[in-house]
Amino acid sequence: MPILQNAPAASRFNIAVAGATGRVGSALVACLATELVDLIALTRTPGAGSLPASVAQRAVDFDVSASLPAALEGVDRLFLAHGSSPRQVENEIALIDAAVAAGVGHIVKLSAIGIPLQLHPFDWHERIEAHLATCDVGYTMLRPTTFMSVLARSGKPVANGNWGGAAGEGKVNLIDVRDVADAAKTVLLEEASTTWQRAFHLTGTRAWSMPEVAAELSRLLGRTVTYRQRSFAEQREWLIASGLTEFMAGVAVGLDRAFYQSALREDTSTIEFLTGHAPRTLTDWLSENLSMFRGEAVA
Repeated sequence: MPILQNAPAASRFNIAVAGATGRVGSALVACLATELVDLIALTRTPGAGSLPASVAQRAVDFDVSASLPAALEGVDRLFLAHGSSPRQVENEIALIDAAVAAGVGHIVKLSAIGIPLQLHPFDWHERIEAHLATCDVGYTMLRPTTFMSVLARSGKPVANGNWGGAAGEGKVNLIDVRDVADAAKTVLLEEASTTWQRAFHLTGTRAWSMPEVAAELSRLLGRTVTYRQRSFAEQREWLIASGLTEFMAGVAVGLDRAFYQSALREDTSTIEFLTGHAPRTLTDWLSENLSMFRGEAVA
C-alpha cells in the first residue's frame, strides 16, 4: 500500500527541484507537473532545457552560495539531486544550508545505497547526509541502487562486440529512474513529511551480474553478447581511451568495484510500499532500449 492513500494535500505546495534536467530530476518534474503544486526548477540556464511550460524556472549557480537564497524564496519542499562532480559535497551542503535558512520545511535528498563505501560518489553522499542530519528541518534520504540507465554507456560497446568491465561475477539490483522519481513524488507530496527524519532504500526486482545481463541481452537481441572481464586498471585505461575524463573514469571504476563486491545487491519492497506499484524490471528496460544495443540509437 502506498504511503499516500490518495488523500489530497490540505494546501498547495511550492516544490523546488534542484537537478531538474538530470535523469531522476527530469522524470520527477514530468510526474509532478500534473499535480496541484507550484513547481520550480532550479537551473544554471533557465529556458535552455526541455522542461514543461508550466514549470517555473529560477536561475541558480550552485558554485556561488550568494545566488541560492533568492532561488529558494517561498519554497516549501526541496528535492536535491546533483550530478557527480568534485564539488558535489560543497554544493549540496550550501544548498541545504540555504534551504534551512529560507524556511524550507522538507528536503528530499537523492543519495545512494552503499554509502559506507570509501568510493566516489558513495563517500560524498555519506558526508552530505551527515550534514543534513544535523539540520533542524524535515528530511528524507532516498537511497537508490544504481540506475538501469547506467547501462546506456554500454550500448555502443555491446553493438560493437567489445563490452566489458571489472564487475566480475558480482551482482547489483539495478533500478529504473522512473521508479525513483515516483518514490520522490510520493514523499514530496506527503502532508506530514515536515516532521520526518527518514531514509528509504530503493531497489529493483532482483540482483543481476553483468554476465547475466549479457545473457539477457543475448536472448533479447537474438545473438551472443559477451561481457569481457577486465582488471580495474585495464578498465580505467579502456574508459579513458574511449573518451572519458580521468575523473569520470575513476567514478565508473569505483562503481565496478561496488558491483564486484556485490555491495549494491540489496532487495527491498520499498518502491511498492511508497508508490503502490512494483518496480520496473531490468528486462523491460532493456527491451525498451534495444535499439541502443543494436547500435541504432542512444537512450
